[in-house]
Amino acid sequence: MSYVFSPAPVASVPVMGCGDQFPVHRIYCVGRNYEEHAKEMGFTGREPPFFFLKPADAIVVVNDGQTGELPYPSLTANFHHEIELVVAIGKGGKNIKAADALAHIYGYAVGLDMTRRDLQADMKRQGRPWCIGKGFDASAPISPITQITHAGDVANAAIWLKVNGADRQRSNVSNLIWNLAETIEHLSAAWELQPGDLIYTGTPEGVDSVKRGDVLEGGVAGLGTLRLTVV
Repeated sequence: MSYVFSPAPVASVPVMGCGDQFPVHRIYCVGRNYEEHAKEMGFTGREPPFFFLKPADAIVVVNDGQTGELPYPSLTANFHHEIELVVAIGKGGKNIKAADALAHIYGYAVGLDMTRRDLQADMKRQGRPWCIGKGFDASAPISPITQITHAGDVANAAIWLKVNGADRQRSNVSNLIWNLAETIEHLSAAWELQPGDLIYTGTPEGVDSVKRGDVLEGGVAGLGTLRLTVV
């Protein structure tokens, strides 16, 4: 087969403790999936889950123990952090039941759903899609993936983010409105999940803006940390 131009490299994330790479198919994100974050965004209650996507090549991989660089994006003056547990799908499927969902998980990672909040808010006011606020270049930093057999009790793990050493976000994965199995059930009813899919499962309260020079460090207990400098 002859291509018009050379295809882009496959986006991938390293697997912790081995030389394997996890090829990324799609990035799904869950909106407002912690109650306190929903409240700070002006919503209450357990609404049905909703999803948005980021391009696979929006990932910024930061290896364990290293500090990555996160470029401050264009067009925004309100660049927000959202620390998240990321689920890596190893076995695809459609209409997956919650009771079977864990069998489809390959592993977990620490992620950041970076957001151009002012652009997102402007699109919301106009009733337009807000991809420009969520799906931009380098909007999905991620740590290496920890295989599910080595990840511990992720469903009850602490999740946190510090900016310049000061706490910004701190909660527990158990506070998810829709837990991991329920999220996979709902998501797979709308899309057929594929090996290589990443699910950013939502962020707890405390989202706020960052500026150039800020150092972000966050983690999920048992999965290591993710550290970046905004440049």
